[in-house]
Amino acid sequence: MALALEPRREPSRAMMVAAPVIAVLATLLAGAILFTLLGHDGLQAVYQIFVVPLFNPYRWQDLFVKAAPLAIIAIGLSIGFRANIWNIGGEGQYILGGLAGTGIALMTLDLDGFWILPVMIAAGVFGGMIWAGVPALLRTRFNVNEILSSLMLNYVAIQLLYYLMRGPWKDPMGFNFPQTAMFSAAQTLPTIVPGTLIHLGVPIAAALALTAWFLMARSVTGFQMRVMGLAPDAARYGGFSQASTVWLAMLVGGGMAGLAGILEAAGPYGQMVPQFPTGYGYTAIIVAFLGRLHPLGILVAALVLALTYVGGESAQTVIGLPSAATGVFQAMMLFFLLAADILVRYRLVARKKAGSAPVAASARTSTAPERGRAETEAETA
Repeated sequence: MALALEPRREPSRAMMVAAPVIAVLATLLAGAILFTLLGHDGLQAVYQIFVVPLFNPYRWQDLFVKAAPLAIIAIGLSIGFRANIWNIGGEGQYILGGLAGTGIALMTLDLDGFWILPVMIAAGVFGGMIWAGVPALLRTRFNVNEILSSLMLNYVAIQLLYYLMRGPWKDPMGFNFPQTAMFSAAQTLPTIVPGTLIHLGVPIAAALALTAWFLMARSVTGFQMRVMGLAPDAARYGGFSQASTVWLAMLVGGGMAGLAGILEAAGPYGQMVPQFPTGYGYTAIIVAFLGRLHPLGILVAALVLALTYVGGESAQTVIGLPSAATGVFQAMMLFFLLAADILVRYRLVARKKAGSAPVAASARTSTAPERGRAETEAETA
């Protein structure tokens, strides 16, 4: 008997839900084995990363704060992914959003007013959209693959950040550290839970998830995105333009990533620093697929991936796990998710080995004449 993959008549809804769960459980098991083989306490590593933050009330606020930018970026990217438009430049758009909002902050550093923070947020959204507009233009005008162009722009954004931190935007009163001046109170996100780190960006992420879910399910634009991803020919026949879909998907994804960037700069950081690129733009891709490209599922997936950041910091101090462990767990989660997704369209079936039937048939064929000769000899005797 051998196991084989057999196509399903239609995708399995049960496996659509079960695949992310299988991926997470497989990541826990594989992570424990891997770090044990590397000389660490594998079970303790899994416990510190995925369990300890859940039962520590002081770490819950870190989970929400780190999950918010992941969810915001992933929601924006998922809209394009639903239309088969692959924006891999979330990291660069996140950085440009933070830089654009920081530029407004530096220009209004000596001013005061409730209007400053909304202008910073608007600038952040616009900065992310501008950066995402470059691969959109290259795709629609010159048919350049948006995966490559958006990915390469991430590195351009990082170099631009380093230049500004070490040059024009460097704080002259910052003891020669490559960073901007600290934002003022009017330029910083307010906390919504006194005495915690939970800032305004957390409910913004939840509100954006609900808004995106409603628009994708109930609006013509959401229908356009879904149809363009499922049946491009039918979408064009229905009058939907592929170029407009590319622009819309890229600008929405870039704007959401830019929003996450300025919320981080005006929230946990309170200034712009060279350490601002944290890989959120890349991790958000995993979040989007782990959440099945559904805005509400993305909120749950963002909390799961936020665990790897918060728990990874804990594991470094408690058991001396390397900082790269966070990336290892995230990569394994994506790998196992892609593997488990095969079972959405295929099922495992048990089949007989290919060589077993011919062998049996030949055996029957060869023994028939022998039985005949034996019977003839018996009659003759």
